[in-house]
Amino acid sequence: MATTQEFQRLESDIEDFEKVEHADMEVLLAGEPQLEFDDSELQQSASEELKEIEDEISMAAEVTEETDQQYFEPNFEEELGTPDENLPQDDDFMDVAEHGIVDFAGDDMYGRKVIVISACKLPSNKTFNHDRFLRYLMYTLDKYVENDYSLVYFHYGLRSSNKPPLSWLWQAYKMFDRRYKKNLKALYLVHPTNFIRILWNMFKPVISVKFGRKVMYVNYLNELKAHLHFDQLKIPRPVFDHDARMMEKYKRTAQPQSGAFYTERILSTQQFGIPLKQLQDANKGDPVPPVLHQITTYLEKEGLEIEGIFRRSAGATTIRETQRRIDEGQKVDFAAIADVNLAAVLFKKFLRELPEPLLTFELYDDIIIIEDLNKSDLKVAYVKELLNKLPRENYCMLKFISAFLQKVIERSDINKMTAVNLAIVFGPNLIWSQSQASLLAMGPINSFTRILLQDYVEIFSRVGDLDPEQD
Repeated sequence: MATTQEFQRLESDIEDFEKVEHADMEVLLAGEPQLEFDDSELQQSASEELKEIEDEISMAAEVTEETDQQYFEPNFEEELGTPDENLPQDDDFMDVAEHGIVDFAGDDMYGRKVIVISACKLPSNKTFNHDRFLRYLMYTLDKYVENDYSLVYFHYGLRSSNKPPLSWLWQAYKMFDRRYKKNLKALYLVHPTNFIRILWNMFKPVISVKFGRKVMYVNYLNELKAHLHFDQLKIPRPVFDHDARMMEKYKRTAQPQSGAFYTERILSTQQFGIPLKQLQDANKGDPVPPVLHQITTYLEKEGLEIEGIFRRSAGATTIRETQRRIDEGQKVDFAAIADVNLAAVLFKKFLRELPEPLLTFELYDDIIIIEDLNKSDLKVAYVKELLNKLPRENYCMLKFISAFLQKVIERSDINKMTAVNLAIVFGPNLIWSQSQASLLAMGPINSFTRILLQDYVEIFSRVGDLDPEQD
């Protein structure tokens, strides 16, 4: 909770912001014309804008004193208006979404959804409605905030002509209440500048230490590969080009590649990041590898009544270490570890690190048009028809996974993981684009996965159906 002294420190930071030395700004803007603020803008407009924030902070400090250290809760309805007043319930924000400022990028290395925000795609601040953009951002995040998630912010391309007012940033911080901050596990600030660091220092007094630990500065794109599936990130071309210039300028060595846990040396015992056919051959014809048998057996005993199973992450170090041990052929006793979230994350991670998605790249275009079908019975028949096109090992693996998830759904009155919720979690791990993830594709992918789980019996009943035990 922010005290009066902390708010006073924030006011001091605001004053310091106006005194940034000219030499520092020259370094910041070298080779980047009109990026961030230029000197004249700092002198002419920052003072007035920051004064408005200062007034709000003073008011917040007074509220803090009056409520005797109670949580400061802004009146969201008063500031943005209630949905009934200002926003049609079926508003899909297509006028904002078409700019591509916010996008979805699948799951990260730890099974968390990844949302990407690109500053370079912000339109001119003379025509763009930033309040509506804030509503759109909340509308988008609302689909994911009930689960653990990560944010990637590409800062390059924020110019004086497209930057939102600083007062808008303060308003946005207030609007994103604990519901949004609690499950945010990582905020990657890519290509940060002095402006980002100054803003961070400004807001630091009202940001909890716990939230502060989630923020990571990323100076070069290669650094993201340790945490994210890099090929799924929709990185704007200007950001790529800027990163290349930065790498050339500072002659930095690229960080180690990621993706599958091992990128150069494949072990004979390895199970993550291996094609299904190769796993099947190494597993005496069973396309379901030992690690999935072990995980599902453990989760059936210990995880089915855990609320939010598959929606929470585990410690990054523990995940990496356990995966390493599995791939090296060491025995891993999940019952002894007694961490349901770890087992659940490794389950999703196994699927996400397959070289090709379980539902295959070939079926991607067919899957994302499923919502074009109007009747539910047609959709079920369509899903069944597509699955019949899968290779045998893919079909058997999918049936194994779906059968297990039926047991999770049967306890959904306790674990809250209905077919809809499981579809949101597993959809991006069963199918993804061969190029880049798309926020617009998530609806059809989730819909396809939901039908797969809701109509499991009908979909997986086919003449000549093959189980993993059969030849």
